[in-house]
Amino acid sequence: MAKESFFQRLKQGLSKSRGSLTNRVDDLVAASPQVDDDFFEELTDILVMADTGMATAEELVGRLRSETKQRHIKSAPEAREMFKGILIDHMSIPRPPLKWPMVMLVVGVNGAGKTTTVGKLALRFKEVGRSVVLAAADTFRAAADDQLAVWAERADVPLIKHQEGSDPAAVVYDAVQSAKAKKTELLIVDTAGRLHNKKNLMDELNKIRRVIDREYPESTMRSMLVLDATTGQNGLNQAKQFKEAAEINGIILTKLDGTAKGGIALAIRRELNIPVWYIGVGEGIDDLQEFKAKEFIDALF
Repeated sequence: MAKESFFQRLKQGLSKSRGSLTNRVDDLVAASPQVDDDFFEELTDILVMADTGMATAEELVGRLRSETKQRHIKSAPEAREMFKGILIDHMSIPRPPLKWPMVMLVVGVNGAGKTTTVGKLALRFKEVGRSVVLAAADTFRAAADDQLAVWAERADVPLIKHQEGSDPAAVVYDAVQSAKAKKTELLIVDTAGRLHNKKNLMDELNKIRRVIDREYPESTMRSMLVLDATTGQNGLNQAKQFKEAAEINGIILTKLDGTAKGGIALAIRRELNIPVWYIGVGEGIDDLQEFKAKEFIDALF
């Protein structure tokens, strides 16, 4: 898919966020003869309403305040462009390169779009020539493996699953053996999302990790947290709990097309210091794409 085409879809997907955030910023710029304390306070309020949270809003606006002062900028349109640059810099966290073979653990609360994301990731990597196997380790949610089976069929990749209610670590063990035997480059594991019992979740994820460490030491492990952007600050609280329960390497932000509050991405960056790897801006197979800070902020503005 061409870059321009995804950029257009990203713009379209973020239209609610753009309408909420950018229109308010543009109204503020139009109404501000120059940059002053009132301008900065209003900009802070706009960001808070866009779900960045107060701490993130104050930090970002504080940077703008400092940079406009240093460069003696009084023009609101110039400050707007400078602010875009600050946001791009804020969202740009270097990601470690992909190394094969890899095991990708996909975690997140039920309802965040986790299983669908696993399927889209499988398709995405299959399309660029990587061999993929899926593991249905969310064994306690009714029909989770059936849902994953549909995606496995779509992506034409093998699926390792056990009976409902069985030990997730046993599923992962079998999936690891399959990946090793067939020299598969990527094993994607769909895990349980029962955050209300954090200790059980932590124990389960740690057990899965031990199986991978013991049976597949040559693999690189990545733990990806799927977050539903429409849950806003609640999603951020979930992310903090998952970070406590499991080592998280990256965020996959879904349903960005369904929220007028795209600022949650800015809050995640500040509060968790974890890079956003992928974003979902629709239901289509191609609507899960690699996150690029400049494209995201350009589309948001």
